[in-house]
Amino acid sequence: METITSIKPLLAVLVSLVAIIPIVASGSKPNLREGWTFLAGFVKFGLVVSMLPLVLGGTIIEYTLAEPLPGLAIQFRVDAMGMLFALVSSSLWIITSAYSIGYMRGLSEHSQTRYFSFFAVALSATIGVAFSANLFTMYLFYEMLSLATYPLVTHHQDDEARISGRKYLTYILGTSIGLVLPAMLIIYSLTGTLDFAAQGILPIGLSKSTVAVLLLMCVFGFAKAGIMPFHGWLPAAMVAPTPVSALLHAVAVVKVGVFSIFRVITGIFGTNLLLSLNLGTVLCYVAAFTILTASLIALSQDGLKRRLAFSTIGQLSYIILGASLLSPKALTGGMMHIAMHAFGKITLFMCAGAIFVATGKKYISEMVGIGKRMPVTMTAFLIGSLSVIGLPPTGGFISKWFLVLGTLEADQTVMLVVLLGSSLLNAAYFLPVVYKAFFCTPEESMFEDKVQEAPLWCVVPLVVTAIVSIGLFFFPQPFFDLASMAVQTITGG
Repeated sequence: METITSIKPLLAVLVSLVAIIPIVASGSKPNLREGWTFLAGFVKFGLVVSMLPLVLGGTIIEYTLAEPLPGLAIQFRVDAMGMLFALVSSSLWIITSAYSIGYMRGLSEHSQTRYFSFFAVALSATIGVAFSANLFTMYLFYEMLSLATYPLVTHHQDDEARISGRKYLTYILGTSIGLVLPAMLIIYSLTGTLDFAAQGILPIGLSKSTVAVLLLMCVFGFAKAGIMPFHGWLPAAMVAPTPVSALLHAVAVVKVGVFSIFRVITGIFGTNLLLSLNLGTVLCYVAAFTILTASLIALSQDGLKRRLAFSTIGQLSYIILGASLLSPKALTGGMMHIAMHAFGKITLFMCAGAIFVATGKKYISEMVGIGKRMPVTMTAFLIGSLSVIGLPPTGGFISKWFLVLGTLEADQTVMLVVLLGSSLLNAAYFLPVVYKAFFCTPEESMFEDKVQEAPLWCVVPLVVTAIVSIGLFFFPQPFFDLASMAVQTITGG
């Protein structure tokens, strides 16, 4: 596999950071400010896409920024797995920027310049994680994302936002500093490097207990993945404006968590080592517990964003389960679910925001009959629900299909039951929302039949992501190709 040196990965990280200067300078001119946001978004996406043909051709792109210590470099590497995540996050930043205009202006939100600025920082950190060549670089950008998203979570600056913000930082920073940092130091002392490798870097001969402790420190330490019991930050963070919830808590923040765990499992520990020690099964049960518990809690939530939050907690653990099964098909399904879930769940969050902008409603019990008033939004909600449940014709079916095949390939019948059972629970907490929105008697309806959708800036983005969710069922490339390439490298197949 050819490796070339290029500054493009660094530029893809820096472009949104540089854009903060004109965004802040244009604060008094909203149209110009958002113009800079869109320009940065398209440039970032263009840089990512420009590297796609090389990666699909089997080329690795690297760039070293600095090497503070031997074997400890701030280095970027663009491979198939990183490209998959970067494509998702950079494309959805553009869509969410458009949605943010409709939402923030529709509600006349304060401090919009600060909002767009920290959004840009968050996207730089996300791309930095995607293109990290080693655990050290990934950790730096992981922490950068934690600090950049705190002002977004606490945007409303009321007591509830401050309490939620403290909880957010306590979980996210507490676990990364208390668990990942010590694990990283131990791994470096054992190996002299933190570079990701196809079959891990840990030396042969380590005891099962040592490997297990290090693995659990890394998995629970990356708490952005929402694995129980370190999940409490995610429902609390729903006090943020819906665009923040949509991108950062359906795509960037949470996906950085699961992506980091995926990288550590495959690039630091290696699938062969975990298979030989039978440690993948331990993680399977941790993920399965989170999937089922979060799904059951979601059933009881009346707040739409809280139901989506607990749904996200469960869906993230599908990705962890895919990595933990350690079989090629499961690994493929887990990686593809990063993309498929992102488009489905961001659609649902944007629908929740559109409903709030148009009606002021945020509780499911208050949305009976809303489908007649907001048919476009609720149709998109149905499509997003089908994708998260894993039903055709949406992309979510593809990733869950591979996860199911992965359980059979790994001979994990219990995990197959968990996947199928949790999908039924997904249907149980989403489909009644859609049914009551469209199918109710005039007496039951809480809305007049008069159509009154949210502003176009809110509606068009959610229509786009809903269409993409369907399109990914018929055309899952390039995500499938990238996931397949990554799995071939990981497993040596």
